[in-house]
Amino acid sequence: MNPAERRKFLNRLPREERCVMEKHWPYWARDNQVPPDRDWLIWLVCAGRGFGKTRMGAEWVRNIAWNEPDAHIALVGKSLGEARSVMVEGESGLLGCHTDVDYPHFEPSLRKVTWPNGASATLYSAGEPDSLRGPQHSHAWCDEIAKWDNSSERALGAWDNLRFGLRMGERPRIVATTTPRAVPLLRRLLADATDPDIALTRGRSDENEDNLAVGFIDVMRRQYGDSALGRQELDGELLRDVEGALWTRSLIERCREGFNVEGFVRVVIGVDPPASARGDECGIIVVGLTADGLAKVMADDSVARPSPERWARAVAASALHWKADRVVAEANQGGAMVESVLRAADCQMPIKLVHASTGKVARAEPVAALYENDRVRHAGQFARLEDQLCGLMTGGSYEGPGRSPDRADALVWALTELMLGKRGAVPRVRGF
Repeated sequence: MNPAERRKFLNRLPREERCVMEKHWPYWARDNQVPPDRDWLIWLVCAGRGFGKTRMGAEWVRNIAWNEPDAHIALVGKSLGEARSVMVEGESGLLGCHTDVDYPHFEPSLRKVTWPNGASATLYSAGEPDSLRGPQHSHAWCDEIAKWDNSSERALGAWDNLRFGLRMGERPRIVATTTPRAVPLLRRLLADATDPDIALTRGRSDENEDNLAVGFIDVMRRQYGDSALGRQELDGELLRDVEGALWTRSLIERCREGFNVEGFVRVVIGVDPPASARGDECGIIVVGLTADGLAKVMADDSVARPSPERWARAVAASALHWKADRVVAEANQGGAMVESVLRAADCQMPIKLVHASTGKVARAEPVAALYENDRVRHAGQFARLEDQLCGLMTGGSYEGPGRSPDRADALVWALTELMLGKRGAVPRVRGF
């Protein structure tokens, strides 16, 4: 039945039967939302946002708990907060998919879900790998594994500890649901996808359009289209590294961390002005330097197809918001005009004009080395900037989106000023 026919059928049922049917997952699930009809140890669901991954994981856990009273299930999220708010209490989580007949008891203080027949589940944080060292389980549901924090290899450690603890029951199994990102754990699992013990399900956001807000898919497609972010978040495609690129997806993922505004010793805004009055983009990237010498990319305030006045106002607004110590702007295109436009927007703005004497890729190479040496962090996701970085090739070409890597160039100017600029003499004691 199509959705309209199903709704008409349900409306003809008595109220109690209708309530049961609305929670009956086999009636509503699409073919690729039910477990594969073969033997497997790991079911990896790698699909776009809104595909229904969380509901799939919750319904699988519900089915295990209903049929196996001795089940001990691990529920592993990025953090305990996400495990609770998404996997258990979320709209598509465990509590939301149960009926009064099998409704479980949730004890947040104990991180435990218990079913009337005795089956139980315990919540864990992937950010605390050692919490999974020791406990034994018969089954596990791991949600958004591509989001797990992998600093100090936490994500890999959490996964490995979980695998070692799956030693109860006749056939221990894991369901892992995620939107793909090029992180080490997901790349490892996909590399092993030919293993008969691993079942892989892929899917796109469009497949669940009937259950999403009206127009959501159309809006997202118009905004992100065939961009790398759209292919990842809507089509569930894992973006592969391009051979010969200065930056790789895995390198950027390794440098990613959560947004944290801490005391910066300096804040610099890099600006790559458009070549004409109606150029493609003005790259505007905000980078801060911490006391321990780490550079953190904090914001991408770039504007598309701006007039000179508009991009200058955007730079001034960023400088004011971030209390920037300096604005570094490329002056090859326009020279004195660039400074005059910026001064017109804010005469107090601390401006430094720089002139490109080498090509974009040559300027970017020492900045890419900073990433390799673990001296740069991305405080969040900057999809368009990262697409451009991954399009800069070692041979001197650019193979990313757009005609020019304006955002990447602005980042290079900012990081060059913060991390690679000439330092003045520092007073020190030479002897007595």
